[in-house]
Amino acid sequence: MAAEPYILILYYSRGGTTAAMAAELARGVEQAGGHARLRTVPPVSPDTEASLPPVPDRGAPYCTADDLRHCAGLLMGSPTRFGNMAAPLRHFLDQTSDMWLDGSLTGKPAAVFTSTGSLHGGQESTLISMMLPLLHHGMLIAGIPYSEGALMHTTTGGTPYGASHWSGSPAGGLSDDETSLCRAQGKRIALLARQLGDHHG
Repeated sequence: MAAEPYILILYYSRGGTTAAMAAELARGVEQAGGHARLRTVPPVSPDTEASLPPVPDRGAPYCTADDLRHCAGLLMGSPTRFGNMAAPLRHFLDQTSDMWLDGSLTGKPAAVFTSTGSLHGGQESTLISMMLPLLHHGMLIAGIPYSEGALMHTTTGGTPYGASHWSGSPAGGLSDDETSLCRAQGKRIALLARQLGDHHG
Protein backbone atom coordinates (compact mmCIF):
# COMPACT_ATOMS: atom_id res chain seq x y z
CA MET A 1 0.00 0.00 0.00
CA ALA A 2 1.36 3.43 -0.95
CA ALA A 3 2.26 5.76 1.91
CA GLU A 4 -0.04 8.71 2.55
CA PRO A 5 1.06 11.78 0.55
CA TYR A 6 2.51 14.50 2.78
CA ILE A 7 3.57 18.11 2.62
CA LEU A 8 7.11 18.52 3.93
CA ILE A 9 7.56 21.61 6.11
CA LEU A 10 11.33 22.03 6.13
CA TYR A 11 12.80 24.84 8.21
CA TYR A 12 15.69 26.12 10.25
CA SER A 13 14.90 28.03 13.45
CA ARG A 14 17.31 29.47 15.98
CA GLY A 15 15.04 31.48 18.28
CA GLY A 16 11.84 29.49 17.76
CA THR A 17 9.91 31.97 15.62
CA THR A 18 10.38 30.16 12.31
CA ALA A 19 9.36 26.95 14.11
CA ALA A 20 6.19 28.69 15.34
CA MET A 21 5.41 29.70 11.75
CA ALA A 22 6.01 26.11 10.63
CA ALA A 23 3.44 24.91 13.18
CA GLU A 24 0.84 27.33 11.79
CA LEU A 25 1.63 26.25 8.23
CA ALA A 26 1.10 22.65 9.36
CA ARG A 27 -2.31 23.62 10.75
CA GLY A 28 -3.20 25.07 7.36
CA VAL A 29 -2.12 21.87 5.62
CA GLU A 30 -4.25 19.80 8.01
CA GLN A 31 -7.24 22.16 7.61
CA ALA A 32 -7.11 21.45 3.88
CA GLY A 33 -7.21 17.72 4.59
CA GLY A 34 -3.50 17.20 3.97
CA HIS A 35 -0.83 15.54 6.06
CA ALA A 36 2.08 17.71 7.27
CA ARG A 37 5.55 16.40 8.05
CA LEU A 38 7.65 18.88 10.08
CA ARG A 39 11.42 18.57 9.70
CA THR A 40 14.39 20.77 10.56
CA VAL A 41 18.09 20.82 9.71
CA PRO A 42 21.10 20.76 12.05
CA PRO A 43 23.27 23.81 12.67
CA VAL A 44 26.57 24.01 10.82
CA SER A 45 29.99 24.69 12.31
CA PRO A 46 32.28 27.48 11.04
CA ASP A 47 33.79 25.08 8.47
CA THR A 48 30.20 24.48 7.27
CA GLU A 49 30.19 20.80 8.13
CA ALA A 50 26.99 19.73 9.85
CA SER A 51 27.57 19.61 13.60
CA LEU A 52 24.73 17.62 15.03
CA PRO A 53 23.71 15.27 17.70
CA PRO A 54 22.00 12.40 15.83
CA VAL A 55 18.60 13.55 17.10
CA PRO A 56 17.64 17.12 18.03
CA ASP A 57 17.07 17.62 21.75
CA ARG A 58 13.79 19.39 21.04
CA GLY A 59 11.52 20.25 18.15
CA ALA A 60 11.12 18.47 14.84
CA PRO A 61 13.38 15.60 13.71
CA TYR A 62 16.16 16.30 11.23
CA CYS A 63 15.15 16.04 7.58
CA THR A 64 16.47 13.12 5.58
CA ALA A 65 17.01 13.07 1.83
CA ASP A 66 14.05 10.68 1.54
CA ASP A 67 11.77 13.09 3.45
CA LEU A 68 12.41 15.63 0.70
CA ARG A 69 12.51 13.21 -2.23
CA HIS A 70 9.09 11.67 -1.53
CA CYS A 71 7.10 14.75 -0.48
CA ALA A 72 3.99 15.74 -2.44
CA GLY A 73 4.75 19.42 -1.80
CA LEU A 74 7.22 21.57 0.10
CA LEU A 75 7.00 24.53 2.48
CA MET A 76 10.49 25.81 3.30
CA GLY A 77 11.38 28.40 5.91
CA SER A 78 14.40 30.21 7.31
CA PRO A 79 15.21 33.28 9.36
CA THR A 80 16.88 36.06 7.40
CA ARG A 81 20.68 36.08 7.42
CA PHE A 82 21.87 39.27 5.72
CA GLY A 83 19.01 39.07 3.23
CA ASN A 84 19.57 35.40 2.49
CA MET A 85 18.55 32.00 3.85
CA ALA A 86 20.46 30.66 6.85
CA ALA A 87 23.58 28.55 6.16
CA PRO A 88 22.19 25.30 7.66
CA LEU A 89 19.29 25.26 5.20
CA ARG A 90 21.56 26.14 2.30
CA HIS A 91 23.97 23.39 3.38
CA PHE A 92 21.13 20.85 3.31
CA LEU A 93 19.99 21.97 -0.15
CA ASP A 94 23.54 21.77 -1.47
CA GLN A 95 23.42 18.01 -0.82
CA THR A 96 20.43 17.45 -3.15
CA SER A 97 22.20 17.22 -6.53
CA ASP A 98 21.01 13.63 -6.98
CA MET A 99 17.39 14.80 -6.78
CA TRP A 100 18.15 17.47 -9.36
CA LEU A 101 19.69 14.84 -11.64
CA ASP A 102 16.79 12.40 -11.40
CA GLY A 103 14.03 15.04 -11.28
CA SER A 104 12.53 13.79 -8.00
CA LEU A 105 11.03 17.20 -7.18
CA THR A 106 10.02 18.29 -10.68
CA GLY A 107 6.41 19.40 -10.95
CA LYS A 108 5.74 19.46 -7.19
CA PRO A 109 4.36 22.64 -5.56
CA ALA A 110 6.53 24.63 -3.18
CA ALA A 111 6.34 27.81 -1.12
CA VAL A 112 8.68 29.64 1.25
CA PHE A 113 8.44 31.55 4.54
CA THR A 114 10.76 33.66 6.71
CA SER A 115 11.13 35.71 9.88
CA THR A 116 13.25 38.77 10.61
CA GLY A 117 14.16 40.84 13.64
CA SER A 118 13.84 44.16 11.80
CA LEU A 119 11.00 45.46 9.67
CA HIS A 120 13.10 45.97 6.53
CA GLY A 121 15.52 43.18 7.29
CA GLY A 122 15.51 41.46 3.92
CA GLN A 123 12.33 39.39 4.10
CA GLU A 124 11.62 39.54 0.38
CA SER A 125 15.20 38.85 -0.71
CA THR A 126 15.37 35.90 1.71
CA LEU A 127 12.14 34.47 0.32
CA ILE A 128 13.43 34.83 -3.23
CA SER A 129 16.79 33.28 -2.26
CA MET A 130 14.93 30.18 -1.08
CA MET A 131 12.96 30.00 -4.32
CA LEU A 132 16.08 29.83 -6.51
CA PRO A 133 17.22 26.27 -5.73
CA LEU A 134 13.60 25.09 -5.84
CA LEU A 135 13.24 26.52 -9.36
CA HIS A 136 16.38 24.60 -10.35
CA HIS A 137 14.68 21.48 -9.02
CA GLY A 138 11.73 22.14 -11.32
CA MET A 139 9.30 22.80 -8.48
CA LEU A 140 6.20 24.94 -9.05
CA ILE A 141 6.52 28.02 -6.82
CA ALA A 142 3.34 29.43 -5.29
CA GLY A 143 3.07 32.71 -3.42
CA ILE A 144 0.18 34.11 -1.43
CA PRO A 145 -2.53 35.73 -3.58
CA TYR A 146 -3.99 39.12 -2.67
CA SER A 147 -7.37 37.42 -2.38
CA GLU A 148 -6.12 36.66 1.15
CA GLY A 149 -7.48 39.73 2.94
CA ALA A 150 -4.75 39.80 5.59
CA LEU A 151 -2.18 40.57 2.88
CA MET A 152 -3.92 43.88 2.16
CA HIS A 153 -4.00 45.21 5.72
CA THR A 154 -1.16 43.55 7.64
CA THR A 155 1.02 45.96 9.60
CA THR A 156 3.39 43.16 10.65
CA GLY A 157 4.64 40.39 8.34
CA GLY A 158 3.17 38.88 5.21
CA THR A 159 4.19 39.18 1.54
CA PRO A 160 2.93 37.89 -1.81
CA TYR A 161 6.23 35.96 -2.03
CA GLY A 162 5.42 33.93 1.07
CA ALA A 163 4.50 34.14 4.73
CA SER A 164 6.77 36.25 6.91
CA HIS A 165 7.08 37.44 10.50
CA TRP A 166 8.55 40.60 11.98
CA SER A 167 9.71 39.71 15.47
CA GLY A 168 10.06 43.35 16.50
CA SER A 169 6.34 44.03 16.13
CA PRO A 170 4.30 45.15 19.17
CA ALA A 171 2.37 41.86 18.91
CA GLY A 172 5.41 40.00 20.23
CA GLY A 173 4.68 36.53 18.83
CA LEU A 174 2.93 35.87 15.54
CA SER A 175 0.28 38.49 14.84
CA ASP A 176 -3.24 37.47 13.81
CA ASP A 177 -2.47 38.48 10.22
CA GLU A 178 0.79 36.53 10.17
CA THR A 179 -0.97 33.45 11.59
CA SER A 180 -3.76 33.78 9.03
CA LEU A 181 -1.29 34.03 6.15
CA CYS A 182 0.74 31.06 7.39
CA ARG A 183 -2.38 28.92 7.51
CA ALA A 184 -3.52 30.18 4.09
CA GLN A 185 -0.15 29.26 2.60
CA GLY A 186 -0.27 25.79 4.16
CA LYS A 187 -3.77 25.26 2.76
CA ARG A 188 -2.73 26.46 -0.67
CA ILE A 189 0.19 24.03 -1.00
CA ALA A 190 -1.89 21.13 0.32
CA LEU A 191 -4.64 21.86 -2.22
CA LEU A 192 -2.16 22.32 -5.08
CA ALA A 193 -0.42 19.06 -4.19
CA ARG A 194 -3.76 17.25 -4.27
CA GLN A 195 -4.77 18.82 -7.59
CA LEU A 196 -1.41 18.07 -9.18
CA GLY A 197 -1.45 14.55 -7.78
CA ASP A 198 -4.93 13.95 -9.20
CA HIS A 199 -3.79 15.32 -12.55
CA HIS A 200 -0.72 13.08 -12.68
CA GLY A 201 -2.46 10.11 -11.08
